[in-house]
Amino acid sequence: MAPVYPFTAIVGQERMLRALVLNAVNPRIGGVLIRGERGTAKSTAARALAALLPEVKVVADCRFSCDPDQPTTWCTECRERAAAGERLPVAVFRTSFVDLPVSATEDRVVGTLDIERAIKEGERHFEPGVLASANRGLLYIDEVNLLDDHVVDLLLDSAALGMNIVEREGISFTHPSRYILVGTMNPEEGDLRPQLLDRFALSVDIRGLTDPWDRVAIMERNLAFETDPEGFREEWMEKELALSNKIEAGRSLVDSVTYAARDLHAIAALTSALRVDGHRADLVILKAAKAHAALEGRTAIEETDIARAAELALPHRLRRGPFQQAEFKLADLEERLEQIQAEGMPAEPEPKEEQEQPRKKVGARA
Repeated sequence: MAPVYPFTAIVGQERMLRALVLNAVNPRIGGVLIRGERGTAKSTAARALAALLPEVKVVADCRFSCDPDQPTTWCTECRERAAAGERLPVAVFRTSFVDLPVSATEDRVVGTLDIERAIKEGERHFEPGVLASANRGLLYIDEVNLLDDHVVDLLLDSAALGMNIVEREGISFTHPSRYILVGTMNPEEGDLRPQLLDRFALSVDIRGLTDPWDRVAIMERNLAFETDPEGFREEWMEKELALSNKIEAGRSLVDSVTYAARDLHAIAALTSALRVDGHRADLVILKAAKAHAALEGRTAIEETDIARAAELALPHRLRRGPFQQAEFKLADLEERLEQIQAEGMPAEPEPKEEQEQPRKKVGARA
């Protein structure tokens, strides 16, 4: 396998790197969309993250890399084998990186059921698609804005559900579909429809770095990598392993991270104040805040976690206005959150009691 540029060697682009790492800690956040001009390390970062991720334990001979410790998520084949009393073998594999081509069709993505074989031979045969290969790995879509809208919908649906269900002519097949979804695009080539844009949990707009010394560092590191890829990776291996271990620790901790009622109120008050449509943003901020806290080794979210999560979850969901046209800065969010916390959490409204309306007697005059 060709050497991959180290994730920790990427210069700048802190928001992009943070969005990717948070999805690595908790893939259930719902993916990240990276929008930026050409040559800003979008695809480099996605490939580098996959190479950085910890190894995963899988059912050794399963075509869908089922998690042996999560039987409720097993594919149809693994469930049937376990029901028959078979002991499923276990192995440890590297995290997969799957690159989805822009020309991908629905069948190529979700897989196909062979109906003819089922009718003739009485056997159910499922041909896996891209979602099967990407399970428990990273699914990368370059130029996602050029992909068919229906296919993008399928990808986002399966990422949110965590399962891929294929049904045809009364025959069905199910397999887990949990992956880190990373989409990249150049806005100059057209944007995503607002409905699809909102489905991506996090979004980052990136530009080329303007500081001359940052640009010098980019040139020097890229030339060093091209000259001696293995040697360059070895130089950065200590930082790579440190971040990989941090992500693995965050994964084991994220489900234990707690939050208080005032945290939920702060999130809701923030999205309400910014007039964010729908409620998806609130849920995404909470999940990303928990992932950020877990990454930092904490078991309860703090105001900083909420602000850093909101910085990634809100830009593509805000209505056009002064706050969106300006740079979306962390300081603005922290200031708003401080104001919300200073105002305190209002008391919950008492449930309204339904008043019985007097019934009119039959035949009575109005």
